[in-house]
Amino acid sequence: MLFHPDFIRNYPLGKKIREYGFFSYSVAEALYLSEKEKEIIIGIFKNIERELNSAIDHFSQEVIISQIELLLSYSKRFYNRQFITRRTGSNDLLTRFEELLVEHFDTEKALVTGLPTVQQFADQLNVSPYYLSDMLRTLTGQNTQQHIHNRLIEKAKEILSTTNISIAEVAYKLGFEYPQSFNKIFKRKTKMSPIEFRRSLN
Repeated sequence: MLFHPDFIRNYPLGKKIREYGFFSYSVAEALYLSEKEKEIIIGIFKNIERELNSAIDHFSQEVIISQIELLLSYSKRFYNRQFITRRTGSNDLLTRFEELLVEHFDTEKALVTGLPTVQQFADQLNVSPYYLSDMLRTLTGQNTQQHIHNRLIEKAKEILSTTNISIAEVAYKLGFEYPQSFNKIFKRKTKMSPIEFRRSLN
């Protein structure tokens, strides 16, 4: 289905359409529909087709846009269902992602390559960044960036509690270019600075 951006520009969908993450999925991350779901999607296309073949009036554009929005909402619902029903594949992906997180922060990788990005993990897992985040959010309630930060803070606490190296060295070891950035993330996540956390252990 193709339509010009101007067709929806002055409607709420014109802004909302950017929120549908599946537009950034790769071709391999297709939506697999059940027979019942296919009927629903085909029904929406038939409604659009009927409207296009009818006489145009003041409501034609609004009705078609409503059907497009309905199609997108169902697609979002069906993708969410897919992450759950195809749980074995999703859980395998989650396990592989967690292994990569551990490998990154438990070796000298962070020191060499810096802070990992969502794109880097997605590339290693052969999925798109949006697909990875949506899958993780469905299974765990948190997106990829949140998982990265959680592992980062966990590793930071481990280093702070088991070594006497300076805060700056901890930051560099975790892949930060500037210690201030590490302090900022650590305080946002734990409600205390790295120094305060280390002092709280004594």
